Amino acid sequence: MCERILVPLDGSKVGESALPYVENVVSKLSPEVKVEVTLLRVLSPTGPSYDAGYVVLEVACSEKQMEEASKKAIDYLNKVGEALRSKGVAVAAKIAVGDVAEEIVKAAEEINVDLIVMSTHGRSGLSRWVFGSVTDKALRHKGKVPILMVKAPKKTEKAWLLEKLSRLYLAD
Repeated sequence: MCERILVPLDGSKVGESALPYVENVVSKLSPEVKVEVTLLRVLSPTGPSYDAGYVVLEVACSEKQMEEASKKAIDYLNKVGEALRSKGVAVAAKIAVGDVAEEIVKAAEEINVDLIVMSTHGRSGLSRWVFGSVTDKALRHKGKVPILMVKAPKKTEKAWLLEKLSRLYLAD
């Protein structure tokens, strides 16, 4: 018997807060059950956005930029997966390009996963409206795979929000 788990990561500590739950799920399974964890990083096909007055321009990444981003993402996923590998779990790294929620559901179907484990930033109100909710979009998609949503610790969420706001401020 083999259990396949998909863990979408965005490169943040908030995203990584799902990993201890994956370790916990794996530890509860019988030793006869083989577990394969796929760590997924979805990249945007566009680079940074530029505010040009009333219009926000999104510039497509060059092939070289996408190659560099993919390499960094694979390196990141391999580094993050070391803790699971050290516990005997088979870990694969996967990169996708496109809409994050759609790519998560697509990867889950391609890999035929039994479970998706992902963190949620736990935002509401204005911050949810501004930043959206990938977890919510993935949950409401017509996929048939169960999703374990892990709420990130508040201090991790606050650090993430401050980082996002500082990037917005520094971009001006």
